[in-house]
This record gives sequence, C-alpha cells and structure tokens, in this order.
Amino acid sequence: MALSLALIILFALLFGRFFDKLKLPALLGMLVIGMIIGPYGFDLITQDILNISSDLRMIALIVILIRAGLGIEKETLKKVGFPAVKLSFIPGLMEGAAIILAAIVLLKFEFIEAGILAFIIAAVSPAVVVPQMLNLIEQNKGTKKGIPTLILAGASIDDVVAITIFSTFLSLYGGQQISILKQILNIPLAILMGVILGMLIALILIYFFRKYNIRDTKKVLVILSFGILMHSLESLLEDILPIATLLGIMVIGFVIREKYPVLGERLAVKFNKIWVFAELMLFVLIGAAVNIKLALHSGLMGILIISIGLIARSVGVYISLWGSNLNLKEKLFCILAYTPKATVQAAIGAVPLAAGVAEGELILALAVLSIIITAPLGAIAINKAGKSWLSSV
Repeated sequence: MALSLALIILFALLFGRFFDKLKLPALLGMLVIGMIIGPYGFDLITQDILNISSDLRMIALIVILIRAGLGIEKETLKKVGFPAVKLSFIPGLMEGAAIILAAIVLLKFEFIEAGILAFIIAAVSPAVVVPQMLNLIEQNKGTKKGIPTLILAGASIDDVVAITIFSTFLSLYGGQQISILKQILNIPLAILMGVILGMLIALILIYFFRKYNIRDTKKVLVILSFGILMHSLESLLEDILPIATLLGIMVIGFVIREKYPVLGERLAVKFNKIWVFAELMLFVLIGAAVNIKLALHSGLMGILIISIGLIARSVGVYISLWGSNLNLKEKLFCILAYTPKATVQAAIGAVPLAAGVAEGELILALAVLSIIITAPLGAIAINKAGKSWLSSV
C-alpha cells in the first residue's frame, strides 16, 4: 500500500505539473494518470487502496466542500438565491428526461431502465466543479455577480435531485411498493435536513472552539471528522430520514465563516493545504475507476445519448438564468460549468449491475463513458472560459 501511495503522489504531481505547463487543468493530468496506473491500465495501485477507494474519494470531497463553505459570503449567496434554486432542479430534470427518451428510442430500454440510466448520468460532478469554482473565487473572476457561488450552490443540490430520482427508479425496478409523491417530497426534505444539521454542527463546533483553546490543525481534524460522521448518517438514516449531507457539509464551513470570521479565514488556509494531498487522491482514484474498454462497448450510440443529455442540460441552464443579470458569455460559462460528470457516476454506475438490472452492464458502460467525455472537456472548458469570459472587476 505504501508503494502505491508513493506512486500515486509522485505521478499525480508530475502529470499535474505537466498539464499545468500545457495551460490545462492539473486535475486533468491526475485523472489521466489514474487511468494509466489503475486496474484497467498498468495495474500499479494495490488492491488494498482500491478497496477503500470510495472512502478516500469521499473524504477528499468532504475536504473541498468544507473549504467551499468557508469561501462563500452571505451577501453573495443572497444575490444568487433564486437562480441557484432553479439551477438545482431544471437542468438535471431536463437532461434526465432527454436521456430517458433517447434510451427508449435508440437503445430500446424499458422506461424504468431508461430512468435508472438517465439519473446516473444526469448528476453534475462536485469533485470537478467545486475546486474550479474556488480557483475562480481566489482569482476574483466572476465574483462581482457571484457566478462561482451560483454554481457551487446549484451543483450541490443537483446531485441530491439526481440521486433521489435514481433511487426511486431502482426501487421500482426491484418491484418495491413506493410512493412517488413521498420520493418527490423527500428532495426538499433532504435539502432542509442537510442545511439544519450542517448549521447545528457548525454552531456546536463554534461553541466548542470558543470555550476550549486548541490548535487550528486540531480544529481542522475535528471539523473533518464531523463532516465524515455527517456523511455516514446519510446511508444509516436513508430509509427513515433523507439528508443532503454534501450540502450540509458545505453549510458547516459557511456558518463557521459567518459566525466566527477570524477563525474561518484561518481554517480556509489550513483546508487549502490539506486539499493539496486530497486533490491527488480524489482525481487519481476517480481515474482509476474508469474502464476505458467498457466505455468503448457503448460505442457511438453512447456518445449520441450523452450528447443529447448535455444539450438538454444546457437548455435547462439557460432557462434557469433567464431574467438574471448575467450577460451571454457568463451564461455560456455557467452552461460549460454544469457539464462535468465524475463523482456520482463513479460511485453508483455499477449499482444497477449489482442489483441485477437487465441492462446493467450497458448502463455502467455509459456512466464510464460520460466521465471520459465530460470530466476532461468540462474541466478544460471551465478553465479557459473562466479566464476569458468572466470579469475580474
């Protein structure tokens, strides 16, 4: 395991630097090296690490979500409120609906199988989007109109919607008697519970930090531990009480910044340092989960279906921003920022196959293909368009 960790760190740093020199996002280099040294490439990552890969990816994602919360300002959040709500629902639902139709017509899927496929693919990737938005905030790009915060807020809920609808279709496939209305109501309930739990944890932590004088490094470890515990609650309570834990984790950082700004600024610096290592693990292990041969199994038809979904999503983003104060280039940037897929697809792409869904293998192939197409292209597009189209004034 130690040797594999050393290889991951060294190769990720090397490829990240190389892609940075090419004026491409460093995370793209990390994704590529993950594919090369992963089990579907030269198989240089030990099975011990692969067995805990999903946990390591989740911890890395928690790090960047807390950091994102620490970077969001209350006034900016108020400014982007209603467009962010629309971005949370409309693009994902439109993409899902388009993929359902395309899968039924082009792949001859049954409706429920098409729904399972659609809402695996429909989720945007916080792993790719969040760090890119934080980079833009640090560069002061688009911050006057709150564009990075708009994307951060919308993308965090987009996943909740997609995963909830995916779970509903999967339950229907298994013949479970479920209430569709209840599942729909679970979405706002999950969001509300995530926000409340995140606020509660943050307030407890602030009280604890004010009462007991401990080093900032230990504060970071405490916050990170609470983030992990909070995320663990989601799977433990999923049949009782839905909780949007990824959103809640971001709320922890946001509330700490608002209620204890001096500490929030210091913690943001600490989480930036942790992210240096977490980023390597996250993107290399996402790359390692990508089976290129399996993706090729879906062929040109798979590319067509994913493209149809992305077109529908793009229209959804544009509709969501209708009437906002964003100009055309800024709206186009938001469209591009909403294209990358990786986190959810890598996490649940194989679930239908394991659950015995008839078209499970093809669904997994399409999920993998969506990562291969959209993660690198989306990361490049965000990087280039952010620099060119967003104002730093």
